[in-house]
Amino acid sequence: MGIKRTVSIAGVLLAVVGCAVWSVGASGQSAQALPTHQHAAPLAQAKSQSVTTQAAKPLGPHKQANLPPLPFGPRDPLPRSPQVVAQVFQFAAEHPEILSYVPCFCGCDHMGHKGNDDCFVKQRAANGDVVEWEPHGTECQVCIDVGQQSMQMYSSGASVSQIRAAVEQKYAGKYQFHTPTPQPPAKVVTPAKK
Repeated sequence: MGIKRTVSIAGVLLAVVGCAVWSVGASGQSAQALPTHQHAAPLAQAKSQSVTTQAAKPLGPHKQANLPPLPFGPRDPLPRSPQVVAQVFQFAAEHPEILSYVPCFCGCDHMGHKGNDDCFVKQRAANGDVVEWEPHGTECQVCIDVGQQSMQMYSSGASVSQIRAAVEQKYAGKYQFHTPTPQPPAKVVTPAKK
């Protein structure tokens, strides 16, 4: 019953919105439709899960079953292609263990952002599911570019420390501001079993 309900809700959502952004994953395997526009946001907020602002950062990679509609439509001007923006939003949703440790340099620290994930995700449910997007990420080229670089490096096997170092090297000298982003946790070395 849960699958049928999800499929019917998704079908109604797509029919009402009338458009979808097709996002091809970094591996190029398959395309996934991500509904757009803020008009369907009340549907995501109607979930009976408790909502928290970014308390889910300690979670590891978190696959998202039902992402809320993206905060842009087909006619909205975007600094990057809709496909790239959709990919970065999905990466931010599914990888708080990466982007919460990668700073942003656009000046969004004045908005209270702590890391690049705050540029895309405004609220998560207690289980880590995104329930509200941060629309700032749709209009800021720096936020998108930092997220895209992080996504590409992660897909290539880079660690969060390597990703952060590369982003800082690229952006720190060009921009005056950066978010007060915590350092990634040190890897715990477990002793070899005897």
